[in-house]
Amino acid sequence: MEKHFYNVDIAWKHDRKGIMCSPELHNNSTNEKNCIEVATPPEFSKGMPNIWSPEHLFTAAVSSCLMTTFLAIAEYSKFDFISFKCSSKGVLDQVDGKFVMTEVYLYPEVFIADENQKDRALRILEKSEKACLISNSITSKVIMEPKITVQN
Repeated sequence: MEKHFYNVDIAWKHDRKGIMCSPELHNNSTNEKNCIEVATPPEFSKGMPNIWSPEHLFTAAVSSCLMTTFLAIAEYSKFDFISFKCSSKGVLDQVDGKFVMTEVYLYPEVFIADENQKDRALRILEKSEKACLISNSITSKVIMEPKITVQN
């Protein structure tokens, strides 16, 4: 496989807030950019509430990678499921005087129709966590607490 590149442009707007866009992410019909605001989180001096922070984006990267990896492995394995959702929690701490995202907790839940598929669903989730390229690229400890729910 050849290398892939992902481009992100960030521009400061004011205070501790900026706008983040990617030239690859735009509406093909209107050519409108798909951008999000980013800011220092409110826990820090001059941080701003209700805006995506680097810490939220970091946590979201791990969680969304688990989901997309699960979807790919489930499809490849011909595994039928009803739905998937995942809550996550990133932990910011100080280590040796530096701020570090030390842990990311993942709480995925897979909804299935067949009770007999619970073990298979769990195996696919575990395989997905091990294969997630974002989790494999970071030094933070990733802790997954999966839940399989049978839904009739």
